Amino acid sequence: MIGLIRVLTVSDPAALNCHADLIEKKYGLSLVSRCIPDQATGIHDEETEQIAIPKIINLGKELVESGCQLLLVSCAADPAVAQLRSATAVPVIGAGSAAALVANASGKKTGVIGITEEVPAIVAHTLGANFKGYLKPEGINNTNDLLSSEGQSACVQAVETLIANGAEQIQFACTGMGTINLKQILSANGITVPLIDAVEAEGLFASFYR
Repeated sequence: MIGLIRVLTVSDPAALNCHADLIEKKYGLSLVSRCIPDQATGIHDEETEQIAIPKIINLGKELVESGCQLLLVSCAADPAVAQLRSATAVPVIGAGSAAALVANASGKKTGVIGITEEVPAIVAHTLGANFKGYLKPEGINNTNDLLSSEGQSACVQAVETLIANGAEQIQFACTGMGTINLKQILSANGITVPLIDAVEAEGLFASFYR
């Protein structure tokens, strides 16, 4: 059994399971999704990440105790991933590093789009010399802002800017971009460079442990 940890607090089952559903559809994996409490805007800065870390650790331990043999932390900052690897005996995959590793496989210069003021440290570190630049779309301050048409248009504009500045492919540094299927939105707006979705990337790595 694979446990998927959401860092956005949601009560609607469809919203809770949307990342698991994407992974199941693409890779044929079965997952159980749980979310941390009291984080209605998820993780979008240093403060919200620090508040979330102990919650993620506790939830990860609970999932392992319930029988999960693999954990996915579905957040591109990889919060508490290192701590969970030390605290449990199961593999722990973070969405941000997973996406960056996929991006590195091509050797292309990678532009990154996200919801934080600065690129998540794990993403920049993993991309290394392939990191081409980072943008936070205008008006996007947390994952919920991605749900609006204005937020999605801002994502398109940010990606166009990154490509104009030399990015050969784009990595999403927010799993909420998988929630809204930003890949499809960008493709519909004429973006043709490779697009690396963090939810798909964590699912790819999870598929090796099936």
